[in-house]
Amino acid sequence: MPELSRRPHPERSDCWHVFYGDVQVGTIAIQSGLPVKAKQWRWDVGFYPASHRGRCRSGYASSFDEARVGFERAWTDYLPRCTEADFGEYRRERAWTAWKYAMHAAGLPLPAQSTSGRSRCFCGATIDMAVTDRYVQDAHMDSQHA
Repeated sequence: MPELSRRPHPERSDCWHVFYGDVQVGTIAIQSGLPVKAKQWRWDVGFYPASHRGRCRSGYASSFDEARVGFERAWTDYLPRCTEADFGEYRRERAWTAWKYAMHAAGLPLPAQSTSGRSRCFCGATIDMAVTDRYVQDAHMDSQHA
């Protein structure tokens, strides 16, 4: 079973993304815009799958250490309701989003954006609307996280 790990946000020194293996499951950060006397640290637990709507939890703390403890308590309650299918759905959505942005960066239309319903992938493969989802999963999803 993976351990929780934190990675600093690349653009904010006061924000950490929390991962369970390769899946981002939350954030711990200073919340901007709060009154000075308010608890400044916020933690959020939850991730993408539609099946998790309404399950996300968050809280405030006076320090990073308090926020970390609050996060870990909430995670202990959250994790037992997660299935491997939930993590797989997150990974498929992550792969799809990365592929879509790579297509945009290459100046290529998605099959749904062309009148023929076909397009060329940035990797050179020809794809059509009927197979796009499966193609992205098979060709562009990290195989160790399939």
